[in-house]
Amino acid sequence: MSMESLAQGAGWMETMGRHVRAHRIAAVGLGLSLAAVIALLLGSLVELAVGGASDGLKLGFVGGLAGFAATGLGALPALAMRTMPQKLSDVLLGGAAGMMLAASAFSLILPGLAAGEQLAGSRPLAALIVVAGMGLGVLLMLGLDEFTPHEHETIGVQGPGSERVGRIWLFVFAIALHNLPEGMAIGVGFSHADMTVGLPLTTAIALQDMPEGLAVALALRGGGYSAPYAVAMAVATGLMEPLGAVLGVGLSGGLAIAYPIGLGLAAGAMLFVVSHEVIPETHRNGHQTPATIGLMAGFAVMMVLDTTLG
Repeated sequence: MSMESLAQGAGWMETMGRHVRAHRIAAVGLGLSLAAVIALLLGSLVELAVGGASDGLKLGFVGGLAGFAATGLGALPALAMRTMPQKLSDVLLGGAAGMMLAASAFSLILPGLAAGEQLAGSRPLAALIVVAGMGLGVLLMLGLDEFTPHEHETIGVQGPGSERVGRIWLFVFAIALHNLPEGMAIGVGFSHADMTVGLPLTTAIALQDMPEGLAVALALRGGGYSAPYAVAMAVATGLMEPLGAVLGVGLSGGLAIAYPIGLGLAAGAMLFVVSHEVIPETHRNGHQTPATIGLMAGFAVMMVLDTTLG
């Protein structure tokens, strides 16, 4: 290893150390949530090693691939178009937020409460189990948001060492943070091979991935990148969906209590993304009312999907 590489590594460690000291609560929360995630995942991997690839793992991976494909499909129109009316973009993203909110409620929290009650024999205990999972999801996303170099449209660059990362990668990391909890949700939904949970959830996430993929590609085109490159980068952000799905299956496919906790974790992570990222993005251009109408429409569509497919 060259001296230059060693110096760069030392610089990153120093930067990260300063960031940890400046954000101790977020660092502790991220550490706790990662420890819980690793513990649940190890338990599931042990069972997987003993029993082989489960139906849940296969279905979860296919569901993650569906989200990835939907992201790519949504990005394709950017090959022919350079911009989209901002109001329409905000409405579409509002619809995506509504779908994520409804998916969190109907396809994650409610099944989590049912699984928790079956396990604990008590509704209050079931609620506490799911809430604990939601807390882990929020801590995980809060820590990742704080310690992953990325860029927001409204508040600029975030995370340690952002100045050392190219702007294109900051943007890609931000979108990847959105896609990770969506993939985890798909994996958790299919972890018990339950189509009534996984199918409507995957359908909703895939539908909302399409306008998100288009928004990413058009933003990159607006930044001066070529159409093929913008579409390719937008498609690449969707890779977090199948990866997150495998992680979600691993989180929830082992110990019995891991299933309701995993459902709560995915719900908490998605709610964090909607509140922290998507809704502020749709409201920053003065289109709050159309974006809110889009959110309500997306919520209604997901509710119908859950009733029809669940």
